[in-house]
Amino acid sequence: MELKQDISFNMQLFYLPKLSKSDKIAEFDKEESKHLYKVLRKDIGDKLNITNGLNYFFKASINSISKSHCKVDIEKVIKDTPLSYSLHIAISPLKSMERFEWFLEKSSEIGISEVTPIVCDRTEKKYINDKRLRKVLISAMKQSLKSHLPKLNPIISLKEFIKNDFKDDLFIAHCDKFKKEPLLNSINAKSSNLILIGPEGDFSQKEIETISSLGFKNVSLGDSRFRTETAGIIACHTVSIVNM
Repeated sequence: MELKQDISFNMQLFYLPKLSKSDKIAEFDKEESKHLYKVLRKDIGDKLNITNGLNYFFKASINSISKSHCKVDIEKVIKDTPLSYSLHIAISPLKSMERFEWFLEKSSEIGISEVTPIVCDRTEKKYINDKRLRKVLISAMKQSLKSHLPKLNPIISLKEFIKNDFKDDLFIAHCDKFKKEPLLNSINAKSSNLILIGPEGDFSQKEIETISSLGFKNVSLGDSRFRTETAGIIACHTVSIVNM
């Protein structure tokens, strides 16, 4: 893709969530405008690469800029190729939010559609900073030069979450002695998948039994015992590998 090659060369991508493919002019908010003007020293006529997080790239040219505003003319719009699969990971928040942020960052770089933080029986941290975590996802999307921003859902209890009517292929990854198949052998290419990842200490026996009774397939991520964030990354990468 021509635009993707340009972005890779410049190594800089900006995010405007309200930008649509029919727009001819766009404007950055005050914070991003100040960054463009004061830090990046952008000027009138400079070219920018932008995404709206909805599988579109835009080439733009600055027509006016100051520390409080930046307006651009949209010169080219290119529809990016979306992921050939859908991946929703429901995962327990961690006591260390830095490690949870690391999971979000790396899964966004690899390729993920949706993340839901779930509170399980053994979850220690039962709240999250949605605004901060969304910024992590946006930063990862820009850094990895992707045009898709993963959806971050509000935190929810596991009991409430599993009441949903899912249309995906359903999996629960855990360390219990239930009979399990390797996730790598269970994923179908170009499919829609939901994978549950438990907290430090894993899902409780009761949770595993309840979830298994709902049609979730018990899967293994490998022979080792992984940290929650590592398990999430392995699950994400495994699905990506199957779809290469």
